[in-house]
Amino acid sequence: MTAELAAGGESGPVAVLANPTAARGRHRALLPAVLDRLGAAGRPVRLLTAHTAAAALAACHQAVADGAGALLTVGGDGTVHLALQAVAGTPVGFGPVPAGTGNDFAERTGFPADPLAAVDVIAGALRAGRSTPVDLARITDAAGATRWYGAVLAAGFDAIVNERANRLRWPRGPRRYDLAILVELARLRPRHYTLTLDGIRHDLAAVLVAVGNCASYGGGMRICPAADPTDGLLDVVVGGPMTRRHLMRIKPRVYQGSHVTDPLVRSYRARTVELSADGIIGYADGERVGPLPLTITAVPAAVRLLR
Repeated sequence: MTAELAAGGESGPVAVLANPTAARGRHRALLPAVLDRLGAAGRPVRLLTAHTAAAALAACHQAVADGAGALLTVGGDGTVHLALQAVAGTPVGFGPVPAGTGNDFAERTGFPADPLAAVDVIAGALRAGRSTPVDLARITDAAGATRWYGAVLAAGFDAIVNERANRLRWPRGPRRYDLAILVELARLRPRHYTLTLDGIRHDLAAVLVAVGNCASYGGGMRICPAADPTDGLLDVVVGGPMTRRHLMRIKPRVYQGSHVTDPLVRSYRARTVELSADGIIGYADGERVGPLPLTITAVPAAVRLLR
C-alpha cells in the first residue's frame, strides 16, 4: 500500500544523517554520490552534522521540528534506530540508505541492498510524492519512557553477549564480540521469564528471547523468520532451556530461519508483549535499551517509507 506524502512533505527539505563510521567506514566515499542523486530529485538537501549518538538524535529531532519533509540515513541499523525516534508517528517520510554492517530494517522493508540503488528508489519516491506506511515497535520501560525500533528486540543470550562486549576494553573490533560469546557460553544458564502476550501470561525458562517487527537482526540472522512489518503484530521467538552444544548447533540455522523447527524453540504472535526477567538488558536494532521489564507494542503504519 502506498500513500501520498502529507502536507509539507512534498516541499520541505530532505535532511540526511550520515554515519561515517558505519561498516568501519567502508561506504564513506558514497556520501557525495548520495547527495548528488538526492539533489537531482528537485528538493533542497540538508546534511546533518553530529559526532556522537546523542548529537545525532538531537539533530534528527531538530530537523523534524524545523519542517523537514523527509529524513534519510546513510548507515546501518544503529543509525536507522536514531532517526526512527524522530520520524515515528509523524508524516515525515523516511529513507534508509543501507551502508552499515547490519542493514536489516532497510532490507526487510523492501529497499535494495546496494546503497546507490536504494538512493534511486528514495529519490523516485520523493519526485512522485509517494510513501509506503510500515509498522514499528514501541517500547515502554518501567518508568513509562518510550522508544521505537524497526527490526528486532533481543532479550536473551544475544543481548547478554552485547552487554558483555560493551563492557570489555580489550580486544578491539569484532574479536571483542567473539570473546564475549566465549565468556557467556561458559556462563550459559536458562533465565526465568514472564512473558505476557495480549494479556495472557506465560512463565517459562529460556536462553533466547527475541521480539520481532521484522524478520532479522545482526546482519541477516532471521531470528523471527515469519515477522511481517505490515501485519500490525509482533513475532516472539523463545529458545527454551538448552545446553551450550545445542545452542551452538542451532545458531547457524538462524540465518535461514530454520531454527524455529527445533523442538526447544517456540514462536508466538501478539500485538502487545510484556517481558520481564531479572538481570537482563534489552537491545533493540543492536542498540542498548535498558533493563527488563519492558512492554513492546506493535504500532501499525508508524513510519512512512520513501519507496
